[in-house]
Parts: sequence; structure tokens; C-alpha cells
Amino acid sequence: MNWIREKLLSAVGLHAVGFGILAIATIVLGVRVGLDWRTISSGNRDEIASKQAQLRALTIQTAPLRGLGGKVDESRKQIDAFYAKRIPPSYSAILETLGQLKAKGQVALSRAGYTQAPGSGDLTEIRIDAGLSGDYAGIMRFVNGLERNQTFFIIRAMALTGQQSGTVNLRLQVSTWLRPEDAAASGLPIAGAPGTQPPAASETDAKEPEAPGTTRLEPIPRPAGPSSASLSSQDGF
Repeated sequence: MNWIREKLLSAVGLHAVGFGILAIATIVLGVRVGLDWRTISSGNRDEIASKQAQLRALTIQTAPLRGLGGKVDESRKQIDAFYAKRIPPSYSAILETLGQLKAKGQVALSRAGYTQAPGSGDLTEIRIDAGLSGDYAGIMRFVNGLERNQTFFIIRAMALTGQQSGTVNLRLQVSTWLRPEDAAASGLPIAGAPGTQPPAASETDAKEPEAPGTTRLEPIPRPAGPSSASLSSQDGF
């Protein structure tokens, strides 16, 4: 026993005891660190998985916006091309186009009124209220030519009276568009502006008794808006 006590109390013994205590403490700390690391790693994996799910959701949500700048530029180019091809450059160009259609259809003009709608946006609407007469085939050629013309026309309302075998009368309301600066330069009155008056009805606009064989097309409903004033055209269409 004395020998063992002397060994433990010697310098070597004390070092051995200290080393053993340090070894035990190191093992305990290693186990604790391992447990903590496992807990932290598990939480990190859950957090990473959550962030990845959020990233996938954001990727799906923002997919339609990819390349939006290029799509806007392409849309603007298409609009500019449409304007250049189908929007008349001036009021006189509208008269010239309608005059050509009238000549091809071999129809006669009984009246024509032109107004511009209150301006808004990139284009100003030009409203045309006209009366035509001629044979049925000529009237149909005029209408078909109007619908298929390169200049952009929209037929708002149309009423046809008369017999297919004789002279028929067409009351036509048409819209086309001009750029705001061209509409302003046309000098046309603005629809609904003070001092403008609605167009007076001509003889061809008066209702005629319908005989057997008369063809009548009911007016196409016109979009709601202020009533149009008129400027009669003495030349051109």
C-alpha cells in the first residue's frame, strides 16, 4: 500500500492522474459536441429544405415575367407596324380611300358628315356618317371594299333600303382613326362640343315605304357616347 501511495504521489503518478482526468473530460466534451452538432445539423437541413421550397415557389410565380422587357418591346414594334400600315396619315387620305371605293362600286354619294371623337390615347376616332345610292351589287362592292381595305375601318351601323332589282339607298356609320396631331390638323369638329349641330337628314335618309322585295339591314348597335356633330364634305368623298 505504501508503495502504491508513493507511486500515486510521485510526479509521474500525478501526471498520469491528470492525464486520465483530461481524457475523461475530453471524451465527455466530445460526446456533448457531437450531440449538439447533430441537433444543429438537423435544424439546418430543415431550414435549407424550407428555403429551397420557397425558392421553387418564387421561381414558378415569376416565370411569366421572364423576358417581359423583350415582350414589351416586341408588342410596341407590332403596334407601330399596325399604325404605319393601317392608320391613315391624314384626313385627306381618308377622303381619297373612300373616293376610290365609291368609284369601284359605282355608287353615288348623297351626303357625308365627318366628326372627331374627343381625343384620348395614341389615336383619335374619326366618325363618318354617309348616305349612298346605287344598284345592290355596287353597294355590296362598296361595303366589302370598306371591310377589306388596308385602311382600318369599322362599320358601326348600316341600314339598306330599296329593291335588289333597282336603286337602293345605304345609310352608313363608319369609324376610322388618325394620330392626334393629324386629327387636330384636319379641322374636323369634335363630337359633342358646344356649337356643333347634328347632321340634317337628306331626302335619301327619309324612310321609304317598303315594297315587296325590299331588303333592309337593321342598324348595328353603336357604342354609347356623345352624339356626333357633322361637317359636310363638298369635295372628295
